[in-house]
Amino acid sequence: MVMYTVVKTGGKQYLVKDGMEITVDLIDSEKGKKVELETLLKFDDEGKTFELGTPFLKDKVSAEVVDNVLGEKIRIAKFKAKSRERKVRGFRSKLTKLKIIKV
Repeated sequence: MVMYTVVKTGGKQYLVKDGMEITVDLIDSEKGKKVELETLLKFDDEGKTFELGTPFLKDKVSAEVVDNVLGEKIRIAKFKAKSRERKVRGFRSKLTKLKIIKV
């Protein structure tokens, strides 16, 4: 029986289970530190147990910060016709890789 949990961090929700690695928006924590994530929903793969928080459950999910990384580069281009005006900007989002320890 595998327990799945829906956690919330950075205004987004992620479906996780034990040992899983996820990439989330930047969490202000150092590499190797442990963080706790808010639990919204808990269920198993057989459908026997199901818990729903209002809005959160008392249980928290433990995760370890694996690394802080940069996301893929996005290019933003602006162009105005007939005036030779062009502008190209780049952006890379700051992300954190987490390894789920305990659900």
